[in-house]
Amino acid sequence: MSDTTSNQMWGGRFAAGPDAIMEAINASIGFDKRLAAQDIAGSRAHAAMLAATGIVEPNDAEAMREGLLTVLSEIEGGEFAFSPALEDIHMNVEARLKEIMGPAAGRLHTARSRNDQVATDFKLWVRDQLDAAAEGLEALIRALLEQAEAGADWVMPGFTHLQTAQPVTWGHHMMAYVEMFGRDLSRVRDARKRMNECPLGSAALAGTGFPIDRDMTAEALGFDRPTANSLDAVSDRDFALEFLSVASISAMHLSRFAEELVIWSSAQFRFVTLSDRFSTGSSIMPQKKNPDAAELIRAKIGRIFGANVALMTVMKGLPLAYSKDMQEDKEQVFDAADNWLLSLAAMQGMVGDMTANRAALETAAASGFSTATDLADWLVRELNLPFRDAHHVTGSLVAKAEAQGCDLPDLPLAEMQSVHDGITEAVFDVLGVHNSVASRVSYGGTAPQRVREQIARWKELLP
Repeated sequence: MSDTTSNQMWGGRFAAGPDAIMEAINASIGFDKRLAAQDIAGSRAHAAMLAATGIVEPNDAEAMREGLLTVLSEIEGGEFAFSPALEDIHMNVEARLKEIMGPAAGRLHTARSRNDQVATDFKLWVRDQLDAAAEGLEALIRALLEQAEAGADWVMPGFTHLQTAQPVTWGHHMMAYVEMFGRDLSRVRDARKRMNECPLGSAALAGTGFPIDRDMTAEALGFDRPTANSLDAVSDRDFALEFLSVASISAMHLSRFAEELVIWSSAQFRFVTLSDRFSTGSSIMPQKKNPDAAELIRAKIGRIFGANVALMTVMKGLPLAYSKDMQEDKEQVFDAADNWLLSLAAMQGMVGDMTANRAALETAAASGFSTATDLADWLVRELNLPFRDAHHVTGSLVAKAEAQGCDLPDLPLAEMQSVHDGITEAVFDVLGVHNSVASRVSYGGTAPQRVREQIARWKELLP
């Protein structure tokens, strides 16, 4: 960095610029140039407010606003030359504006600081990502609803400990993920509402003596209101932390679903077939069809959760107000946002394209003594046995079936009666998997009628 450039930036406070190492560690333009559109939007709103309050001449403000549009056009067109010597997106934009309109460009920074400027830019950017995430989650939920509706009455095994537990419906399983991603959507909307306060006008930390109109800039930028405390406004990165927290929980949900898709698409399960669009082959095994998209989604939680921990660690020991440590707040948020949104899109694509193998699902649903609980419940209802006694009787019948290499519905009635003489032919009515799922009619249960009710509810909830 030249002495001239340093003096332009710092108004003569330092006689010489930093050396190359200091320039490299101090500059953020390599990543915060992603905030260009938000930075220019904030500056245009600030310029309009400065004119409306009589702080700058209207002609100067209009020239600033037009010049900023020129800068934005150059950046979006790939014609803008970013300079590490100018440190960040704010100084790069301001320097180019001065080239366009002359010294009056310096009036743009009246009544603000880079502290409130970057907080505003970053909030605007995070808000955009929350909006994009909401769209991605809604699209994924719709894809899951389509799968649930198509297989509302298809039976499949429900698992605990990845062991066959009870039969459920395909629709019920899909709706479980609708609920998960629905909570993610709720968190996104909640986080957006909470963070939608405008820091602009807080200046460095104490506010400003100029007669600014913070309500005007907040409204122009789509915020609900200005922040109520200038010291907090420039110190706060809760909005970024909350974004990363929401992204981490959602990525965990995506990873759980991805894990099931990896298992379900294997030759041993054959529950689903993933489309070629989201699978790859093997370089040496021609029969392979690898669920690479699901595996990559499963891995994204590591970097997204890592970003959350990284920023929490940056912020945990900082005194008020701004510290240069906070320059390290952006790269991990940028990376997490990119990977979360990409994972949402990839999962929505996989769910939309995948084909469930109904026959394989039903065969698996009937295996592993999956209706044992139905048998125990029948013994309680029909023979008035205490549940613990019914559990013991059922366990004995499972052991008999296992010894004979058959499932519970295949045990002869006489064999069952040898364990408990009260068992009648009516027991076979509850041992089929379709009977089992149809009986689970409690609210939130797996019965097809309940699944269809939940599908209808979610269709009404989505915008």
